[in-house]
Amino acid sequence: MDLRIDQPIWLLLAIPIVIYISWFLKKKTLQKREHWVIFFLRFLAVFCLLFAVTRPYITFPNQEEQVVFLVDRSASLKGTDTDAASWIEKSLQQRKNSQYTGIYSFAKGIQTEFGLTKDTMQVTKWQDMADTSETNIASALQLVTNMLETNKATRVILLSDGLETAGSVENQLNYFKHNGIQIDTVLLKNDHMTDAAITNFQTPNVAYAGEEQSLHIQVETTEATDGELLIALNDETIAKKKVSLDAGKNTVTFKHIAKKQGLLKYEATLKVANDSFLENNKWMSVTNVEGQPRVLLVHGDGKSTALSKLIGQKELVVKIISASELPSTQTSYLQYDAIIFDNVPGHEVGEAKMGMIEQSVKNFGIGFMMTGGDSSYGLGGYFKTPIEKLLPVEMEVKGKEQLPSLGLVIVMDRSGSMTGNKIELAKEAAARSVELLRKNDTFGFIAFDDRPWSIIDTAPLKNKKQAIADILSVSPEGGTEIFQSLQLAYQQLEPLKLQRKHIILLTDGQSSTSSSYEQLIEGGKKSNITLSTVAIGDDADRRLLEELARFGTGRFYDVRDEETVPSILSRETSMMTRTYIEDNPFYPMITSGAPWNALFTDGVPQMNAYIATTAKQTSKVIAKSNQKDPVIAEWNYGLGKSIAYTSDTSGKWAGDWARWDKWSRFWNTAVSEILPSYDEVPYTISQQSDGSYLVTDATKHSAFMDIAVVDDNGEKVEITEEAVAPGKTKVYIDHKPGLVYFSITNEDDGMYKAGVTIPYSKEYQLQQPNSELLKQIADTTGGKVLKEPSEAFRKLPKGSFEQQNITTWFLLIAMILFFIDITLRRFGWQTIRGIFMRGNLTKVKKTEEIKRLDVEALVKNKKK
Repeated sequence: MDLRIDQPIWLLLAIPIVIYISWFLKKKTLQKREHWVIFFLRFLAVFCLLFAVTRPYITFPNQEEQVVFLVDRSASLKGTDTDAASWIEKSLQQRKNSQYTGIYSFAKGIQTEFGLTKDTMQVTKWQDMADTSETNIASALQLVTNMLETNKATRVILLSDGLETAGSVENQLNYFKHNGIQIDTVLLKNDHMTDAAITNFQTPNVAYAGEEQSLHIQVETTEATDGELLIALNDETIAKKKVSLDAGKNTVTFKHIAKKQGLLKYEATLKVANDSFLENNKWMSVTNVEGQPRVLLVHGDGKSTALSKLIGQKELVVKIISASELPSTQTSYLQYDAIIFDNVPGHEVGEAKMGMIEQSVKNFGIGFMMTGGDSSYGLGGYFKTPIEKLLPVEMEVKGKEQLPSLGLVIVMDRSGSMTGNKIELAKEAAARSVELLRKNDTFGFIAFDDRPWSIIDTAPLKNKKQAIADILSVSPEGGTEIFQSLQLAYQQLEPLKLQRKHIILLTDGQSSTSSSYEQLIEGGKKSNITLSTVAIGDDADRRLLEELARFGTGRFYDVRDEETVPSILSRETSMMTRTYIEDNPFYPMITSGAPWNALFTDGVPQMNAYIATTAKQTSKVIAKSNQKDPVIAEWNYGLGKSIAYTSDTSGKWAGDWARWDKWSRFWNTAVSEILPSYDEVPYTISQQSDGSYLVTDATKHSAFMDIAVVDDNGEKVEITEEAVAPGKTKVYIDHKPGLVYFSITNEDDGMYKAGVTIPYSKEYQLQQPNSELLKQIADTTGGKVLKEPSEAFRKLPKGSFEQQNITTWFLLIAMILFFIDITLRRFGWQTIRGIFMRGNLTKVKKTEEIKRLDVEALVKNKKK
């Protein structure tokens, strides 16, 4: 046991105290014994106070020790749980009573198998690990040591293969060493695992249409096996090949002639029997196939497009599809140079696909054009969608005063089956409808489960923000009862004097009761009420909802993709006003210069109708109507360009334009305006050992590089950039394995786009155990590489100590000494002595009195 102090610097105060005492003793002579006692008491009290501020403590050895096992259970050690448990069970037989033991396991994260205890434990079953795709030894050691008591001697026994795929344990070793944490290591080997993995897939960066390409696939296996390799192009299988693989590295080559153009996604897939991991059996690569400009022409389902005969087929490669055939991956859009929507309703597209198109225009320079029609712009439900964001016009019509009065009630299902994305999209859709309404339009919102809930009473809309907040606050629960809610909507609308009254019913279920809907709707028709219905998902009563829409002279929407719900409600709200269509014949006014002016040297043909929109502030209006509405507008959006043409292509609205001798030339001019007009810059993108990507300008002419990355779902990927040298930038990406697309531009508007594969985690690579790292961990922290389980509980070389702070005790002693000092000075030494003497005399007198009484009693007894 030792007495130690924590802040010895305070002992310097002893110097002035000693000087003062020396001076005091020279000035004054202490002759009486009482003076010396008081002086000594004061000196001792001051000494106790001085020693207290140094924070003194007593240390004594702690005989208890803690030994914890930290077991690597990542994917690379799949199937070794039994071996690890057996090793720990054998070592536990040597545990001493003074040793605490705990068992923890880790991969990407850490979990407790057995907390620190002295009790007997048996490792019979491991808990399931949430994520085994990474090995983070550094984090696991840090977390487990933070859970341990710092006043006990500590040893951590790490059972691992030493293959860390995240973090760096080398940076942590000095911390463990200085904190007296000893780490022993045990090498775990996965000798029984059989696996085959694709380790690389190379396709040409650039190729030409019709050119034969060589596709090289590298495969590594733990043992000789047979399998099958499949090659897919843009998610369609183009080749299959039976392969015999030797143990170790293998290279397989395919030959392919690319007929498609643009950015093409190749995917290699390996199939073998008895494969441990499927995660390492796929690899993707991208090739940019150059050729004629490619245009994707989209028309509405059940409709056709006249543009296919107007756009030059010799100069362009035009692919014509319906809205329902639009692809659902970012790759498929990047193979085109321009995309045209010809009267396509938004609910047939969905916001996820709209988002991919918006990313294609903004970050990859692809052109976009939208034409008008009864299913386009505001009437198509594009309000507040990604398509509206990229167009040079807004869907909302501003400055229109003479509009019919409107009453709208949305009846929305809020039953338990609407939980999740359904109700969130439905609420967002209702909120968009509120934003489309004008001031003093009448609006009501009813949510229903097994009964109706009037969230917003049907009345003139005064506060849009509050109405939107009320809608977004609805939560799902309960059953489904449609009739009562629909009846309430009719009751609220019938007495109102409005030119247009409309109800939108949205549900994903079936009503629990059956009532006379036809009678209800017929009564509403007398008050000029119309009804549209939206069926979401497979469980909705489509037959009932379709009949309700037919009876209510509205529209029925069969929704399989929940993402289309906002567009549907925007479309319904827009169609109710019918003010979007301007159908008075007029001669458009051309307000722009080349190349458009060259088309109108002989005059401007008459146009019959168009959809009213509002030009955005920075857009360029090429042609406008006599109402000052844009008929043709264009602008640059990000790296791309978009054009809005608000009349139709069939001739019904275009009028004399469709009979114009320059009609075909007009469309080819429009398409050429949106085609990318850049020269590719020779950039290279290479993956570094730390997982980052190095973007290099081989010409070294770029003073700066603007880099954007999106994934195959069209979502923007967050990146961190680090300038390494002129023309070189490191890009760090935190994204799951798969394909991402780089868009790189420089100050000269040069642009480069390329697909890059983020490979699967290193955890699934075929690697030998890193025994050198395990040895380094043990050597640095004073541990050892264990060969036998019995070594785990050997005596720790240095015991730990517990500390007991005694500052309070010194303060208490000082207080007692000061109290005695004050007592002596207040009452004087003689008074204190007198008190004690007086007390002794009293005791003597009492004793003598007792003796006298005893003698008298004895005499009386003798006389008797």
